[in-house]
Amino acid sequence: MDVSQYLEIFLDETKEHLQNLNTRVLELESDPENSDTVNEIFRAAHTLKGMAGTMGYKRMQNLTHDMENVFSEVRNGNLKVKPEIIDVLFQCLDALEEYTNNIQESADEGTNDNEPIIKMLNDILNNKTPDTERTKTPEPEKTPEKAAEKGEPWYDIHFDESQLTVLGEAVKQGKNIYGLNVTVQESCLLKAARAFLVFKSVEEQGEIVMSEPSAQDIEDEKFDHSFVIVVISDAKLEDIIKGAQEVSEIESVTGGLVDPDKITLGDNQSESEPVKADKKEEAKESAPAPKAGNAVAQTDASKSSNAPSKEKKAGGSKPVVNRTVRVDIEKLDGLMNLVSELIIAKNALVSASNSEQNNNGFNEQIEYLESVTTSLHESVMKVRMVPIESVVSKFPRMIRDLQKQLGKKMELYMSGEETELDRTVVDEIGDPLMHLLRNAADHGLESSEVRQQRGKNPVGSIFLDAYQDGNNVVIEVRDDGNGIDVEAVKAKAIERGTITPEQAATMTDKEIINLLFLPSFSTAKKITDVSGRGVGLDVVRSKIESLSGEVEVKSVLGEGSTWIIRLPLTLAIIQSLMVVVGGEKYAIALGTIQTIEDVAVTDIKLVQNKEVINLRDMVIPLIRLSDVLDVESTKSPEDNLTVVICKKGEKTVGLVIDELIGQQEIVIKSLGKYIKQCKFISGATILGDGEVALILDANVLI
Repeated sequence: MDVSQYLEIFLDETKEHLQNLNTRVLELESDPENSDTVNEIFRAAHTLKGMAGTMGYKRMQNLTHDMENVFSEVRNGNLKVKPEIIDVLFQCLDALEEYTNNIQESADEGTNDNEPIIKMLNDILNNKTPDTERTKTPEPEKTPEKAAEKGEPWYDIHFDESQLTVLGEAVKQGKNIYGLNVTVQESCLLKAARAFLVFKSVEEQGEIVMSEPSAQDIEDEKFDHSFVIVVISDAKLEDIIKGAQEVSEIESVTGGLVDPDKITLGDNQSESEPVKADKKEEAKESAPAPKAGNAVAQTDASKSSNAPSKEKKAGGSKPVVNRTVRVDIEKLDGLMNLVSELIIAKNALVSASNSEQNNNGFNEQIEYLESVTTSLHESVMKVRMVPIESVVSKFPRMIRDLQKQLGKKMELYMSGEETELDRTVVDEIGDPLMHLLRNAADHGLESSEVRQQRGKNPVGSIFLDAYQDGNNVVIEVRDDGNGIDVEAVKAKAIERGTITPEQAATMTDKEIINLLFLPSFSTAKKITDVSGRGVGLDVVRSKIESLSGEVEVKSVLGEGSTWIIRLPLTLAIIQSLMVVVGGEKYAIALGTIQTIEDVAVTDIKLVQNKEVINLRDMVIPLIRLSDVLDVESTKSPEDNLTVVICKKGEKTVGLVIDELIGQQEIVIKSLGKYIKQCKFISGATILGDGEVALILDANVLI
């Protein structure tokens, strides 16, 4: 069976489950008694195990199986959630993420068995009930068949404390306790599936307390052709046996009573349990038996996770991921309706072009077509939009780890996770946001002792807020820490030779803070794994600007810092202003443009030998696009200048053009990797007459 065709789906769903597990384990850490959270974690781990088994990823399956065992114990109330358990679970999730990344790169999970983590998981179980560990034990000498022949009760099975408690309650209620020995035909290919059906049949008439081998071993086909189950029931033994025998490919089902007098209850069961000495020795080297009521639950996935385990593992070339978007069916309906309208408009245009009547009808159809394509564009945009929640949901876990790593107390508060952005943008902003959050945790927040001395809450606060602002999405990362020490940044810049003392004297605080965005610039006293390597903020700025966005900083010493990222809603289709420079057509994104001014040559002044204009009490530097683009302006020197005023953050400039064409909606086409060295050209577009126009990035020019 070739499962490689399901690899992309497997990776997408695995990442969703891992993120869900990270979120839920964090919730469990703050509320260890929440049974809903425990159940959610158990279900997610169980699903991951089944998916990994189906795809043939055994190491991933084994690790999730052991996680599931721990949560089975927590769910049944036999294990309390402690901090050390949470730490181990997070290590498990990191290991599973490593497997997932390996699969994404090579379609193979790798060779790391993560034995230390698996041992820690087993230790959690062992410390709780060390006597219940056992290997796959041989069938008891006193089998149900032999007991039935002699008319004796059958009881020679190893029970643990919780199972004994359940059995004791059953005895008090006068219920029967049966032992069944089930044998599957040797020719059976799907033993686990048949065993599952037997479990299901028996469960309809009673409650399964335990099985030998364990339910998990049966699910994994780790048994020859027979297994034993113990069941509590009001029904007759022959009725239970009859139901189990009706499952196809079952050779025989025999059974007998488990004598309640031979079952010792309470804490002393180990002294009088009818288990032979050699079995007790064996018991020290294996996994705990499943608890009451869990046998069927643990075999639910037998059909899905077991069958493909011997099949061909997924292989082939590196899978492509992050290409899927979940879409509301109503959005698709709207899209379908608009495509229908488009076809109608096309037919009407064909009809109008063939008609000998005047052009009024033709013009009406053009307007209609324009309306439909605009609506279609908006609908497609909505389909491409996804909440940024998919990116930010991993940050609470990161802050939790940083808290331990840095020895600082901190809390992350997030808002606006439902804010939507184009999928291509969402996929790219994860790293910049991670850098800013790590920066806030390491550089921004003071230690608890320092915060207390300053009269602050000893627990530092980091905020991640997202909201829509016009055609942009704004993401703010702020903290209530120390803020940026401008003097320290200035001193470091002078020390490194980035600026001279004379330059530093004339620079504003904002200009000095912007030095932090230079490559390899760091004010950290020592280099740590968290920050101080000078590879953070320059990466942030270059990545955000490559997405046609901008980043700015606001800081107050002693109070904290705010990092503001402004991104366009989409990178595919934009509203632009078409201009002409030196006889060539260019597009400028409308989002950056403030106004268009007609400026007399006499209004141009020189400041530090650079051209500026004074516009409504603002001094605005000019950029002559003819110089930047190396073309000859078609305007004579004495003509008034047409200036496009653009703004990025708090900076404003005037772009000098030759003439205006007007506003136009354009589709951005990438220039490709060979000619993208020119940073201020962000792409190209094809105009209505087939001509190509380059798109100017005003942010880079500024």
